[in-house]
Amino acid sequence: MDGSRNLNSRLSTSPPSADSKPPPKQWGVAEPLSLAGPSDVDIQRTKELEKVLVNAGLYESAEESAKREEVLGRLKQIVKDWVKELTRLRGYTDQMVEDANAVILTFGSYRLGVHGPGADIDALCVGPSYVSREEDFFYVLHNILDATEEVTELQPVPDAHVPVMKFKFDGISIDLLYASVSLLVVPDDLDISNTSILYNIDEPTVRSLNGCRVADQILKLVPNVENFRITLRCIKFWAKRRGVYSNVTGFLGGVNWALLVARLCQFYPMANPSMLVSRFFRVYTVWRWPNPIMLCEIEDDEIGFSIWDPRKNPWDRNHLMPIITPAYPCMNSSYNVSASTLRVMMEQFQFGNKVCEDIELNKSQWSALFEPYLFFENYKNYLQVDIIAADSDDLRSWKGWVESRLRQLTLMIERDTLGKLQCHPYPHDYTDSSKQCAHCAFFMGLQRKQGEVIQEGQQFDIRKTVDEFRHQINSYLYWKPRMEIYVSHVRRKQIPSYVFPEGYKRSRHTRHMSQHVDRTSTESRDSCRPDSAERIPKRKTEIDGSEPKEYPQKKYSISPPRQVSDSPDIVCSRVGSGVISDMAIEKSNDNGSIKHEMTREAIPMAPGSVSAQSTGNDLQLVDRDKEISDQGMPSSGHSDTGFNSSSCNDDLASNSGINIETSNERPSLDSGSSESDRQSDASRFGDGLREKLEPNAAALAMVLNEGVGSEPVQKNVMSSRPSLTSTA
Repeated sequence: MDGSRNLNSRLSTSPPSADSKPPPKQWGVAEPLSLAGPSDVDIQRTKELEKVLVNAGLYESAEESAKREEVLGRLKQIVKDWVKELTRLRGYTDQMVEDANAVILTFGSYRLGVHGPGADIDALCVGPSYVSREEDFFYVLHNILDATEEVTELQPVPDAHVPVMKFKFDGISIDLLYASVSLLVVPDDLDISNTSILYNIDEPTVRSLNGCRVADQILKLVPNVENFRITLRCIKFWAKRRGVYSNVTGFLGGVNWALLVARLCQFYPMANPSMLVSRFFRVYTVWRWPNPIMLCEIEDDEIGFSIWDPRKNPWDRNHLMPIITPAYPCMNSSYNVSASTLRVMMEQFQFGNKVCEDIELNKSQWSALFEPYLFFENYKNYLQVDIIAADSDDLRSWKGWVESRLRQLTLMIERDTLGKLQCHPYPHDYTDSSKQCAHCAFFMGLQRKQGEVIQEGQQFDIRKTVDEFRHQINSYLYWKPRMEIYVSHVRRKQIPSYVFPEGYKRSRHTRHMSQHVDRTSTESRDSCRPDSAERIPKRKTEIDGSEPKEYPQKKYSISPPRQVSDSPDIVCSRVGSGVISDMAIEKSNDNGSIKHEMTREAIPMAPGSVSAQSTGNDLQLVDRDKEISDQGMPSSGHSDTGFNSSSCNDDLASNSGINIETSNERPSLDSGSSESDRQSDASRFGDGLREKLEPNAAALAMVLNEGVGSEPVQKNVMSSRPSLTSTA
């Protein structure tokens, strides 16, 4: 696992022999929870688990593995030639030109040996000190790759937190980073695990090097590499199926899941994969966040880079789910996690724990663990974010920017509603293939925080929140004409059909009705299709064609029964970035009854263009510019999402206006915790954040074996959840 190994040995996915590393006294920062090995039943379950993973297509063929190595070899030659040419152009001696070199190292799933068919390769190019990132990497090398026939979909992202160049090389997706180290000549056997490589480099370079350094440390710190790999494949597959695999949207990415699995392997060094998977959910269902996950002690080197330490850094205390990287400088790899996404992940941990308990009781099979999460069946209200661009190339870069900012929308909604409105961003994008414009859409589930009591008629007004989000999006430095974004509210029955696989239709009972469509003339605009026109949602009538019966106790729906924003025909006809807003206009008929006419318009760059309102159990959007509301949200003394309530917009708070009736269709774990609860949790696990920064292993074992301290977790989940008692 040493960083000085050559490229071929680094690319090898074969596990090291058991004799290659002497067993230490303990793995990690605490003693193991159990040294029990697998029984015959556990061995059989592991075989069944591996069979499920193979049948799911998680392992690539030998031909694809060979092609990856060939592509990496070709890329290595390109960067070597690039550095030699730069050395020659800058007037260095012939000997310097001959010795000039750059190396390609891998990290991520490929380095850990858990990549699957079609997975991208995370690679790092390490070059000499006189080859810069800004000019030489993102300009000169970019042009070289652009002129290479095998390279397609080249997309530089120089302003990312970790600057990266994305492209496909002969069909293989590659994310290429660059690090310029303080060496005139970079040796082929460069040892990046040595901290001396971090001298005289900037923060982006440190972050670029960190991926390779972390991957190497993970493989060194797990007791059994092969068991780690099988378990990690399983957990990553589960996370993707359950919709919680995405660092950019506030969940966990590949390195986060790898660190969680590695720590579990340290807790159970003798366990096989089936035991590890079961205990993964058991441990992390009762884990007391924000107690951190650490594979080793945090190293504080004299080089001077900032490390994660909530005792010294106040901003580190706001992290809700800290998962610490094992290489200096130690960082929190999961700083993107919000209160809402933590809640969703805790619910999924509970789901996995319940399935694994059933498997151990022979009541279920491994396939049940990987049942897909029915996102569009679990909420009544959603935000739909439509993204359009002039062509597929522009859409690729525009979508990447918008996706990277969706997490901010979640945080802003949590902030401006004091944590009372919870968001579930779904880490998948959808495209209507029947449309001719470059378009995709993201969705976010919305629900009121369970347990919150809000009086009827009160509202969550998120107009300015969405407007603030749009202004952030429109600050994109590489914006081009026709790059637009629209945010709209849809109810569950309005979800567009293209989000369902193979045209899947929901089996929910729907009332029979006949509908008619009123069409209005619209201005001539550019659109995806020449016959594109705005459509007015259909009105309900009785089956016999008569007018609907009046039900005095039932409020009229403000949101139209048909979602228009899901049609790129309409979305693409907009000129300026805006928000699609539902408007309910009440008119009095001659007989005194109220007639509801639904219209829909896009309001480009208009402040306060979106608000949400609830009538009954459904969240609605209302054009608040058409009415004056003096209803306000009750003031709250604190926010349990980690945000200071004083940061909320005063005008927004006074205008807050949505009443959301929480659906009882799904359990919800309270994602927030008070400071006193966290202190209690820290003391329950020994020294907690104040000293060792990780729960005491003996205390955690007590929780798992005796159920001690599980009350804070159990009080917010379904009472029918099985006991967490360990069978180990």
